[in-house]
Amino acid sequence: MSSRLLRSVRSGRRPAPSRPGHPHRPGHPRRLPGCPPPSPPIRPEPLLAAHAAAPRNEKAPDDPSPQPRRPLRAAGALVPLALLVACGGKPAGAAADGPPTTARFSENGVTVALSVSDRQPSKRTGTLTAVFAPEAAGFHLYSTALPPTGIEGVGRPTAVAVTGILAADGPLTAAQPVRPIRVPGVGSPVPVYPDGPVTTTLPVRASGSGDGSGDGSGDGATVLIGYASCSTRDGCTIPVSDHPVRLRVTDGVPAFGTP
Repeated sequence: MSSRLLRSVRSGRRPAPSRPGHPHRPGHPRRLPGCPPPSPPIRPEPLLAAHAAAPRNEKAPDDPSPQPRRPLRAAGALVPLALLVACGGKPAGAAADGPPTTARFSENGVTVALSVSDRQPSKRTGTLTAVFAPEAAGFHLYSTALPPTGIEGVGRPTAVAVTGILAADGPLTAAQPVRPIRVPGVGSPVPVYPDGPVTTTLPVRASGSGDGSGDGSGDGATVLIGYASCSTRDGCTIPVSDHPVRLRVTDGVPAFGTP
């Protein structure tokens, strides 16, 4: 007789029936009827080196499945350009059709940039602009209203004139204000512009067409430039008088350069 039964007999109580072990407690492998067997533990697998090193949206060398690719942005950038060309426009930076409208030269310490704007072929008119820029600091130019020989021989006017089949259609004007200065030994004040560049404009009108080449195809036109630059500290440069710059006129449109 077992000790458990002996104790029950002595105490006068009936022994409790035996119960199967609990299925969810450690050491009790039994399970309830109808329950599926427990799944084996899932162990994390190490990533392949190729997958771990592969960047986003790119497939590993041994991965046969296709990966999504980013759409090319260049195709989207070409759409506005194609629309612009189809509508007759030009991309930014494209050179305009027609003859060149600018010219430039440097002489005696001053750089002169010439351009033609406001060209109206029907009226055969345009605006000639000349920018006079001293190459050294502290130098000024003289007023366009200064006499051709200056005041008591001091100074030379800032001048822009046209000849040939191009004529002035108004007065020469300057964008900068005039200020008078006193020069030792000169009785009258001398009108000059502030130190630095001076911009002048001259309305012009064409009376014909030509390139000024001298081959009988037309007389063309010539711009004559004059100026003198001076500094109160460094003195004056040699004056420039009637420096020629050729212009050609085609269908009433003036332009610089050769045809």
